[in-house]
Amino acid sequence: MSLQAHRITAGHHGGEPVLTNVSLTIPAGSITGLIGASGRGKTTLARVLAGLHTPQHGHITLDDKPLSVAVPGTVAMLFQSPRQAVTARWTLCRIIAEPLRTRRGRADTVHAAAQRVGLTGDLLDRRPHEVSDGQLQRACLARALVQRPRYLICDEMTAMLDPATTATLTTVITEETRSGLGVLAISHHHGLLEVWADHVIAWA
Repeated sequence: MSLQAHRITAGHHGGEPVLTNVSLTIPAGSITGLIGASGRGKTTLARVLAGLHTPQHGHITLDDKPLSVAVPGTVAMLFQSPRQAVTARWTLCRIIAEPLRTRRGRADTVHAAAQRVGLTGDLLDRRPHEVSDGQLQRACLARALVQRPRYLICDEMTAMLDPATTATLTTVITEETRSGLGVLAISHHHGLLEVWADHVIAWA
């Protein structure tokens, strides 16, 4: 069981490729760390794996089936900047609830997810400009978790966070891997990946 990139070549808007013939496997139930210099195409690969960017060549499979046939939400993604990943006028409650397809049990699901990532109930009625980057990234993780993804792509998700928030979010994600979640953790923070990831891939 894995999320796999097969010989991916991809660039930006038809320009020169930033990835050429790249293959990568993210096993279920573990955290794969990816570290490398800026400009190597790590974010492009993350977006391809999440189905947000179409490669020029190659393909993605999820548990040996094309990613295109997977149920929406099977692969979730956390971005470096939570403010660019949310609708500014929405409350944190609505942001977390965004992926939920039914209203049945929505309030309980949102509150449980918020509590899981360390958000107190009083924060759920606030909008992004009324909370810190760390609180907003907690809401983004809660939004990802309510989808019950099988794979989670974390693209520099801790870059704008303080150590306490980083510790909380990485702990929650690690706990989710025990239920089978596969994680790709992209970071420039080698020390973080050394203690958090099950194995680390270094791009020279």
